[in-house]
Amino acid sequence: MSDLIKLEQVDADGALREGADAVDGDSRADFFRKAAMGGTAMVGGGVLLAGFPQIATAGKPSKRQDVSILNFALTLEFLEDEFYKQALRNIQFTVPNLERVTRVVSGHESIHVNFLKNTLKRAAIKKPKFDFGDAVTNEAKFLATSQVLEDTGVTAYLGQARRILQKPVLTAAATILAVEARHASFIAEINGKSFAPRAFDRPVSGRKIKAKIKPFIA
Repeated sequence: MSDLIKLEQVDADGALREGADAVDGDSRADFFRKAAMGGTAMVGGGVLLAGFPQIATAGKPSKRQDVSILNFALTLEFLEDEFYKQALRNIQFTVPNLERVTRVVSGHESIHVNFLKNTLKRAAIKKPKFDFGDAVTNEAKFLATSQVLEDTGVTAYLGQARRILQKPVLTAAATILAVEARHASFIAEINGKSFAPRAFDRPVSGRKIKAKIKPFIA
């Protein structure tokens, strides 16, 4: 039985697809212009990160903002998906359970990418290029970086929950958040850390999440 969630399971009334369709009417250039951070492009490491979705808006929740939030989530999923794929190609794993867990997590991230792309359709952003350096060739650095990325993913989804307007979008985000939290817990155990260091997790703003992942976008 496949664990690939279908859009219809979280979007029974079509609200999520309707929100994405609303963006389909814009040209991609116009969408990226509206979605770029603060109305401008973000620059990191001398590279223009055009098209990074704007999620830290001051306006009220809206269908258009829901699409931006999903694109923000897609950016994170693109990053994690590529990170694990590169690590599996390059690292000779020696830490117990690490290769097995990495293969499971990698499979989940690919499914998350496909789900979000299929949901957003033409409104989906293009996959950025990533540079992970030796975090995908050195086992110790990979393990440390995977912890950072998984923790970042959990707090990123949590941080956007209050900005979401449509219930189907919230449901879709929650289904991914729950799995990302399981990833983070198991990786923490392999790192010798507590699998659940506190009773309540802390949401993190989109701006801080962007700062964390910016070094990996080439």
